[in-house]
This record gives sequence, C-alpha cells and structure tokens, in this order.
Amino acid sequence: MTATQRAWSSFIGFVRYAVLIFLCVVVMSPVVTAVLGSIRTNGEFLSTPFGLPQNGIQWANYTDILIDAGFWNLMRNSLVITVTVTVLNVILSSLLAFVFSRVNFRGRGLLFNILSLGLLFPIVIAILPIFIQIRQLGLINNLWGIILPLVAFGLPGSVVILRGFFIGVPNELEDAAYIDGCTTFGFFRYILVPLARPALTAVAVLQVIASWNEYFLPYLILNDQKLWPLPLGIQQFQGEHLTDWAKIMAYVTLLIIPALIFYMFAEKYIVTGLTGGELKG
Repeated sequence: MTATQRAWSSFIGFVRYAVLIFLCVVVMSPVVTAVLGSIRTNGEFLSTPFGLPQNGIQWANYTDILIDAGFWNLMRNSLVITVTVTVLNVILSSLLAFVFSRVNFRGRGLLFNILSLGLLFPIVIAILPIFIQIRQLGLINNLWGIILPLVAFGLPGSVVILRGFFIGVPNELEDAAYIDGCTTFGFFRYILVPLARPALTAVAVLQVIASWNEYFLPYLILNDQKLWPLPLGIQQFQGEHLTDWAKIMAYVTLLIIPALIFYMFAEKYIVTGLTGGELKG
C-alpha cells in the first residue's frame, strides 16, 4: 500500500468515526438534557439547559415523583402492556416464522409476502380502522385494546427476523431430528428455539422498547386515567407542573432509564440475532 493509499484510508476512517460521533451526539443529546435537567433546580435548567448542577444534585425531583402512588400505578400499567405484548409477539412470531421457513405448503411465499406488507404500514396510518375494530370488540378503555394492535403490528418485523434465522438452520439437522423420532413441533421446540435464542432476544428487545414508549394508541383508546401508561402520565404531570421543568425532566428520565438499561444489556443479542452470527460460527 502506497503512502497516498494509506493517507486516503486514514482520511476515510476519520470521516467515518466523525460521522458516527456526530450521530451519537444528536441521538443522545435529548437524553443527556433530560438527565442533567432532572438533577438541577428549575432556575438552573431554565437559565442553562445543558449545564451541570451548581447547587448540588436535587434528588427531591425524583423522590417527589416516586412517593406518589399515581406514578407506580402508571408504571404497573406500562409493565402489563410491555410484558404481555412482548410475550405474545415472541410466541406468535416464532410459530409463524417456523411455518413460513420449515413447512412446505401451497401459497407459502404469497402469504409471507402479504404478511411482510405490514412493514410498510405503521400503526398511525391505520389508526381509524383500528379504533373502529377496537370499539366493535368492546375494548375501548381496556388494556387489551392496546395490547392486541401492538402485537399485530409487531408481527411482520418479528416474523421476518426469525424466518431468516430459521432458514439458516441446516436441513441435515432437521432430518437427523426426525430420524431420532422427533415430531415437527418437537423439532421447533427443542432444536430451533434454543438455536434461535439470539434472534428471539432481539425480537423481544425491539418489542419491549416499542411498547414501553407507545403513546398515540393509549391516548386514543384509554379514557380512564387509572389505566394510563407512563407516556400518558408524563402528559398529565406536565399539565400539573407547567413551570417546574426540572421535575418534568425527572419524570421523563424515569421513563427513559428502564428501556435504556434493558437495551444496553441486550444490545449484543440484538446484533447477534439480526445477523444470525451464532449459526454461522
């Protein structure tokens, strides 16, 4: 490699890292702003939104929220929605991915393509027919009116991820399982599911983050404040504390931290699950 080529390679590497650092700053700046604002006084936040605490860390911003029983009710509702959506999505998407990847039947490709079209339509676009169906089912002001649409709209992406992983399993492994007396469902349960653990974890993490932060659907479906999840609770809290931005930032931070911690611990599984690296190794 000549000196010119080495210089050009170094320049490309510098540009790449500079772009990545810039994107990280853009993505993380709202989070950093919320965290720093939550541990400062309201006057400090309003005067210098990006500054550090000048009068010590204001833990009272958090304790005032955490001692409120209403916050824990919102937390419980968010956990119910998130856990239920994630469990149902993982179970249903893994079964569908197994059918579309390992079971031969007429029209399999057509049905999978129809299912994949769901990736093109976010839930906001179909909110009117969803609302009409939820009302006809009598699920207005019911957590199931939130859970079922989130599961349905999360299935296409989850099935696409898991199907690609299942297809990567060698056919010889499936033939050996059948020779040993394994049934079709037994092959799915005892061989495919353990092998696809990284992909299943990736699907679960993506569903946790999406359902934990869902705002628009609960806003339309839920009228009773006792059923509200945390994103709606922030709206209510902001209405009650119009000028106390430090406490509002503390509330936002309490919403962000669980999803952020969960993502940090599961990030390696997301990368492995989306690339299928464990099967290729």
